Amino acid sequence: MVAGEASGDLLAGLLLDGLRARWPALQSVGIGGHQMQARGFEAWWPSETLAVRGYLEVVPHLRRLLAIRRDLGDRLLRERPEIFIGIDAPDFNFGLEARLRTAGIPTVHFVSPSFWAWRARKVETLKRSADHVLCIFPFEPELLAVHGVPATYVGHPLASVIPLEPDRLAARRQLGLAAGAGVVAVLPGSRRSEIQQMGARFFAAAGVLLRSRPTLQFVVPAVPSLEAEIRRLADAAGLGARLQVVRGASHTVLAACDVALVASGTATLETALYKRPMVIAYHMNRLSYWLMRGRNLQPWIGLPNILCRDTVVPELIQDAATPAALAAALERWLRARDESPETIAALEQRFMALHLELRRDTAQLASDAIEKLLAR
Repeated sequence: MVAGEASGDLLAGLLLDGLRARWPALQSVGIGGHQMQARGFEAWWPSETLAVRGYLEVVPHLRRLLAIRRDLGDRLLRERPEIFIGIDAPDFNFGLEARLRTAGIPTVHFVSPSFWAWRARKVETLKRSADHVLCIFPFEPELLAVHGVPATYVGHPLASVIPLEPDRLAARRQLGLAAGAGVVAVLPGSRRSEIQQMGARFFAAAGVLLRSRPTLQFVVPAVPSLEAEIRRLADAAGLGARLQVVRGASHTVLAACDVALVASGTATLETALYKRPMVIAYHMNRLSYWLMRGRNLQPWIGLPNILCRDTVVPELIQDAATPAALAAALERWLRARDESPETIAALEQRFMALHLELRRDTAQLASDAIEKLLAR
């Protein structure tokens, strides 16, 4: 198995629960993180090794990543596992999957690349790489079938893990937050490049908001390896005791908050499943943004908006993601909470419908699909 970042590690950990229930003597090895290792996974490299996003941002790491992929492929070809499962990370996994598949090792790719959103050409690469695809969104298998790619909808694992009705008060008690406090979750990303690109903007936005609402409490879930950098940026923004950095526990933070400022990615879907209003933002290297912008096939980049087929939460991308604009968008949600609760209730209903659509027994469905592939 290969999972390349915190969100992939989480998905892979949930998948491992199902696989180990089906095959108690399962041995799993490769690249993974803390969630996978907690299920007995043997990590030859940590998942943080692959946590690089963008185009130019990858260049300084490219030689190292290619060497790791080559060495991993060599080792797997020697050891001949019954199956290889790549969890997301398509730029790393597809080349590895294609090599293993050619050598007769069955390959599964968990999480279809967003070819329907901005990676149209990836579907042909996927077809060459994976014997089967496990899809987390219900419309994907039909679209993949058009291209001759076998796929199974297994639901989104997070939809089964996250409760339909999160307990805000319990989460606040766990974090030591007052029951009636105004709480803003700040999630600038789980990669170092994301923290570098968005951390200062997000914390500056918190500072702007704090000037008009001095009693607000800001909470940031931090990947352990990035905690020091996050604290440095928060201190530079002058947030002081108004910002609490929590090691991990992103789900507890989302359950506790009133509104969230979230970097575009899996965390936006997690926020939607927690039924919380959010502002989605993203900023990256200018040339990388220019290259990616031309590939966008949707009017949105945030998963909640894409899945709802509507702008249900604001998106502020690249130059639009200024601290003042981010703070203003957060302020509108906080004002709605105080003055227009029906607006918040309507958003919660949209997110509840989305949650129910994505909620399946992912571990069992995925294990069923993998068992059928192995039988063939």
